[in-house]
Amino acid sequence: MKLIIATIKPFKLEEVREALTEIGVSGMMVTEIKGFGSQSGHTEIYRGAEYAVNFVPKIKLEIAVSAAMADQVVETITSTARTGKIGDGKIFVLDIQQAMRVRTGETNDDAL
Repeated sequence: MKLIIATIKPFKLEEVREALTEIGVSGMMVTEIKGFGSQSGHTEIYRGAEYAVNFVPKIKLEIAVSAAMADQVVETITSTARTGKIGDGKIFVLDIQQAMRVRTGETNDDAL
């Protein structure tokens, strides 16, 4: 089993969710986050004054899938979330040692 953690631009969330649903992803966790990477934030003008925005709004997706499906999920997120501009996000893939569905007690792949 794999845990895929992806950060994407907020306006891409619905498009990515639809694409993942089409390939068989049955669930995900979504969190609104703020962060920065190589773009190091940006400047904005508010009421005539320029100020630095050090943290950029992002969406974090956490998706648990079988190991066999991980590459397809990563490719789907990459192709759907890409705008070609700085700040498109990052994807991390981690191993899951154990999973359990609380309601039924199912474990590992059955819990996904």
